[in-house]
Amino acid sequence: MKKVLLFSLSASLFLMGCGSSKSVSTPISNQTSTNTTSNKSTYWQQHVDYKMEIDMDVNNFQYQGKQNLVYTNNSPDVLKKVFYHLYFNAFQPGSEMDARLQSIVDPDSRMVTEVNGEKQSRISTLKANEIGYINVSDLKQNGTAVKHETVGTILEVTLNKPIQPGESVTFDMVFNAQVPVQIRRSGRNNAEGVALSMTQWYPKLAEYDFEGWHADPYIGREFHGVWGDFDLKLAIDKDYVVGGTGYLQPNPEMNGNKKTLHFKAPNVHDFTWAADPDYIHDTVQVPNGPVLNFFYKKDLPAENLENWKNLQPKTVEMMQYFSENIGKYPYDQYSVIQGGDGGMEYAMCTLITGKRKFGSLMGVTAHELAHTWFQFLLATNEAKHEWMDEGFTSYISDRAMDYITKKNADNPSLGAYRGYDYLAKSGKEKPQTTHADRFETNMAYSIAAYNKGSVFLSQLGYIIGEENLKQTLKQYFIDWAFKHPTPNDFIRVAEKVSNLELEWYLTDWTMTTNTIDYGVKSINGNTVTLQRIGEMPMPIDLEVTYVDGSTESIYIPLQMMRGEKPTNATIIKDWAWAHTTYSFDAKKEVKSVEIDTKNLMADINKENNKK
Repeated sequence: MKKVLLFSLSASLFLMGCGSSKSVSTPISNQTSTNTTSNKSTYWQQHVDYKMEIDMDVNNFQYQGKQNLVYTNNSPDVLKKVFYHLYFNAFQPGSEMDARLQSIVDPDSRMVTEVNGEKQSRISTLKANEIGYINVSDLKQNGTAVKHETVGTILEVTLNKPIQPGESVTFDMVFNAQVPVQIRRSGRNNAEGVALSMTQWYPKLAEYDFEGWHADPYIGREFHGVWGDFDLKLAIDKDYVVGGTGYLQPNPEMNGNKKTLHFKAPNVHDFTWAADPDYIHDTVQVPNGPVLNFFYKKDLPAENLENWKNLQPKTVEMMQYFSENIGKYPYDQYSVIQGGDGGMEYAMCTLITGKRKFGSLMGVTAHELAHTWFQFLLATNEAKHEWMDEGFTSYISDRAMDYITKKNADNPSLGAYRGYDYLAKSGKEKPQTTHADRFETNMAYSIAAYNKGSVFLSQLGYIIGEENLKQTLKQYFIDWAFKHPTPNDFIRVAEKVSNLELEWYLTDWTMTTNTIDYGVKSINGNTVTLQRIGEMPMPIDLEVTYVDGSTESIYIPLQMMRGEKPTNATIIKDWAWAHTTYSFDAKKEVKSVEIDTKNLMADINKENNKK
């Protein structure tokens, strides 16, 4: 591990960014025109390249911006409008985010304050010099001024000339902005004193795909973006250390008390940075992998400083685990940065809070780093399919932590099962197909996304076999990295790997709130009768104990799967879902029977699983 010394401006300027200075090349084949899973595919996705020049004033937290954007319409559709996200506009009194904080019964505790015993939105109290905003003062389409209107956090643009299929157009924009007081994810001077957490900070073109435009207002949840290349020139106070997305180019320009840093980021769908004059910047090289950068405040308590040092070799192990078990990390750097308001994933980096015990620091880093695969590279729409983002990340990060800490838990996702069980019995569950902003409570959203999403994968291993699940995750990455997969794209990969029909699983688990409940109804000599009480179908793993003390593992396939998982158990006849009971004759007189001894099936009533 090498500590980067920042005592010499001339010697260390390029190290103040995100990584080593490198020529920029696309990290993996862009694959924007064909889907590798099909010989004759109609898959397409849009492409956008950004060039931005930003002049940041660290004294008043305002910045001036110029943006040159080249947008390529790879769709078969003629586009008459385009839309930009202006995320910082959410941090203003009266915004939709503010309104949602005031109406939801369990608002995010980071975003509210208590006044006279009642919770009040922190956004509602922001003064003019504390709010966030992005004001677009000029916008041109191919050199000609174009009509645009700011509507909350969305810029609506009516084009002078429609964009034809296959056509590329250039938009030139001038804008000014103010960084809000830290409320959620983005902001200035967070609770730990980090000066600038610059996430979702620029006018960002909305995604257009086979479902149409995704110009969702910023109300509280996460993001969706267009793949492309980013080129950013950032003018900022010369004493500030900057880390985030992309590769810092050599030879920064100096102009009085400011330096201009030049970053390039190939084939990403977002660009994030953080800056502070008191960052320590350490680097460590992953063998046959990227450079890891760590940015954290030098005034942290001694215990926390030690934790950040100890985190670094563990992050190497995490990077290696995810690269081996999902797919190789394709970029040349990754940065772990103290900032933000908890933990949040971005392109080539994460922002996390730094005043944590070591276990917490390692855990949040594992989760956010895992998001590189299940949010960033496999870029699902987080507003519509948040469970694929948060749930898949929770599943694999739990296994990474189990592997690195050598706990060897029988089920690393056990906590996720408990969370799901609570939600399923709470009466507040909504289907996972619910838009992320439309859950009635943050509790229901969080458990559906994180816990139920994690159980989706863990339980899939129960259904198709653990080795098939491992291969499915790797094949999913091969087929869908640098694209925008949907739930159906994932389940089709699982079907092809396992040679089983799984549409029933995707439907019941994600599109309904049907629950699983199987029980042992009776034992009569060597005849065993089971019953299905819940509405959701499942295959059954059964452990039979005979009167003579011997045991036998039995597997009952679900008929609608049209096959069986690999197993050493005795396979008996299929169970057709519509039949609520199922009987079979065992080899010998039966003493006891237990369903799912490994507790990998999310059965909401374990009491009737054994007789």
